[in-house]
Amino acid sequence: MLSESLPPPVLESAISRGAEALLRQQKPDGHWVFELEADATIPAEFVLLTHFLDRPDLTLERKIGVYLREIQGVHGGWPLFHDGAFNLSASVKAYFALKMIGDDIDAPHMARARVAILAAGGAERSNVFTRAQLALYGEVPWRAVPVMPPEIMLLPRWFPFHLDKVSYWSRTVIAPLLILMAKRPKARNPRNVHVPELFRTKPDQVTDWIRGPYRSGWGRVFKGLDDVLQVAQHWFPKGLRERSIQAAVDFITPRLNGEDGLGAIYPAMANAVMAFDTLGYPPEHPHAAIAWASVRKLIVETEDRAYCQPCLSPVWDTGLAGHAVAEAGLASAAPVAAANQWLRGKQVLDVVGDWARARPDAVPGGWAFQYENAHYPDVDDTAVVGMLLHRAQEAGNGDHAEAIARARDWILGMQCKDGGWGAFDADNNHTYLNHIPFADHGALLDPSTADVTARCVSFLAQIGMTADAPALARALAWLRAEQEDSGAWFGRWGTNYIYGTWSVLCALNAAGLPHDDPAIRRAVSFLLATQRDDGGWGEDNESYADAPQGQYRVSTPSQTGWALLGLMAAGETDHPAVAKGVAWLASQQGEDGRWQEAPYTAVGFPRVFYLRYHGYKQFFPLMAIARYRNLKLGNDRRVAWGF
Repeated sequence: MLSESLPPPVLESAISRGAEALLRQQKPDGHWVFELEADATIPAEFVLLTHFLDRPDLTLERKIGVYLREIQGVHGGWPLFHDGAFNLSASVKAYFALKMIGDDIDAPHMARARVAILAAGGAERSNVFTRAQLALYGEVPWRAVPVMPPEIMLLPRWFPFHLDKVSYWSRTVIAPLLILMAKRPKARNPRNVHVPELFRTKPDQVTDWIRGPYRSGWGRVFKGLDDVLQVAQHWFPKGLRERSIQAAVDFITPRLNGEDGLGAIYPAMANAVMAFDTLGYPPEHPHAAIAWASVRKLIVETEDRAYCQPCLSPVWDTGLAGHAVAEAGLASAAPVAAANQWLRGKQVLDVVGDWARARPDAVPGGWAFQYENAHYPDVDDTAVVGMLLHRAQEAGNGDHAEAIARARDWILGMQCKDGGWGAFDADNNHTYLNHIPFADHGALLDPSTADVTARCVSFLAQIGMTADAPALARALAWLRAEQEDSGAWFGRWGTNYIYGTWSVLCALNAAGLPHDDPAIRRAVSFLLATQRDDGGWGEDNESYADAPQGQYRVSTPSQTGWALLGLMAAGETDHPAVAKGVAWLASQQGEDGRWQEAPYTAVGFPRVFYLRYHGYKQFFPLMAIARYRNLKLGNDRRVAWGF
């Protein structure tokens, strides 16, 4: 018997139904793509964008209105994730969008939202990006927004601020935003909708748009610099200003990325649309037209509701789904072969992206997250896809040696000086920049993180690199230093310490560390201590703030899958906690083979922007229960794969 609590036929049925559910969702060309949902911010911004351009789509915005009302919180405003706390900036944008759609401000849901916004300090206390959106509509003066002059585009690389010194997502958002902040366009706003009722102090009377608390003394220094620039920018030479704006355009246009958009992320894409419009490009101009088409591609629309995704995730989804169905026993089957063929066509082999500014000697060979984003591949996707290709090759499902070698070489070239890996850039760790007024979100950079570093270690170890190889030795030392007192590792891209701990345990196992290694034992203790009474695991997104690590009021399928995969990688397949967790997953599976999950279990930017990957609740439970079956039936309890 595999488990006292789960008879083998029940387990086999769960695996079979889970695999079949995934296979039903595979596209004809072999790839998978699932919805990627954020908070109210992106759909609200989309509505505001259409009215900035005077291109309202009445049917679509009515459906977005349904969505926005559905996700309003019991506190009256809008949270950053399912059932989360009130967030001022998301609430201001959602209210503005609903009023733009035509909701009566005296309707109960609007009145409740307005009360909550005013109680939180009013729209004047919203974040920088929200105030910039309000400035485009004339709701606040431009002095409400920190100065970011377009002359930034002409600064030398040695200067303290340079686009090369910030993350890819910041780079692609900032470049078109600089044009908007310099030209200061006014939204067309065909319905002449405004939101003065959201301010506790009239905007023209606010004197402290940019204020503390500051994260450090740097904040006060940069605030003083902003005060100077607020005045000095008006004296910048006109010729220099125009040359700077052209430099921003010259940055944007080679990276428009077809219908997948600038940076393939909504904020950059929307800013590009507005920048081209502000510069006088007609809608039919090729650059303006493709930028607008890329935004429209992000819409998820059903018969009665709609929302806008922050981006698309097909490479990530395909890699994860491929691992799940391979673990279920289909590594040599046609669906995995089709997925691998599709993925092979997405490897970035010829485009030298922005990453080369820090690593000019590295050779392209990575994968991006989205359908196309050749300037911005990331090592996390590359490692996951590389491990899937290697696994298929080991099963006799294709020859992927060349693709794996190119991925290996690029990942090695992207290792940071500290031994870890960031996601998109190397050594993107100029931490003082997170203290400029523009960076009130604290997410301007892309430094080394435990989860991404772990994935790179897993890939390199799986394809044969030993723990004493210089690259792995440095990475393992970095991971050891990053372990928390609790035994957990921080999860940058998934929630949170469960995600980080699972990732690192897989890496340490792949690298061949003995399961009695102290770091592994401490991590196992963390996972065992955080298992919930029902057998599952869950973690609150507030663990990025002050909530306890690894705890939540409910268990979730994806986080339970991570915890189980981590424990099995640490040699704990026979522990009763693992059997209990597997039994919980089986009990939560629907007759159609799917799991359901309302909480958000991923993150774009901790404490600022959270994500619900609609595929996570399918990939990770299936992978966990299938691996459990495989290990219990085998003669060796050691996990053979890095993921």
